Amino acid sequence: MVAGTLALAAIAAVLAFAVGDRAVGGTAFQGAVRPPDIPPAEFGLRDQDGKPVRLDELRGRPVVVTFLYTTCEDTCPLTTAQIRGALDDLGHDVPVVAVSVDPPRDTPDRARSFLLKHKMTGRMRFLLGERAELARLWKAYGVQPQGEGFEHSASTVLLDARGRQRVGFFSDVLTPEALAADIRRLEAEGPGA
Repeated sequence: MVAGTLALAAIAAVLAFAVGDRAVGGTAFQGAVRPPDIPPAEFGLRDQDGKPVRLDELRGRPVVVTFLYTTCEDTCPLTTAQIRGALDDLGHDVPVVAVSVDPPRDTPDRARSFLLKHKMTGRMRFLLGERAELARLWKAYGVQPQGEGFEHSASTVLLDARGRQRVGFFSDVLTPEALAADIRRLEAEGPGA
């Protein structure tokens, strides 16, 4: 009896750890909850059209931040399709920014072509810049850029209305349904949360 009770307690502890902030009944996040003390990673970069994009101008609503490169043929198109599906599920758009992880090859023309090909023109802004400019964001989000012989960190992060990193998804677990659910939860918190 004691062994059975201890075994059940151990299983419950493992499940609680594995589930994390995911509560029964869909009241918690679908993605992985980010540590609460990560300060907003302010940025001021230019998008594919040369227009400035600043994090502080996006505050007041959830923001999707993902890390892509324009010549990617597998992970990045899939991530973009999942984000597009989440926006479609929501029935409205929220700001979406893709941060370049391959600055030498991610040109404005390639970024515009990528967005057009993946039906995200007007729905996603592709942030471009020099390696030194982008490196600060990569570090703030724990992302490894694209390199010779290795693949970049394929992740998508949801920011809350205050610009804080709240929820993260690796591309292999990102689904439109989960992303849309987490955006809805952040929207329900309101701008002052």
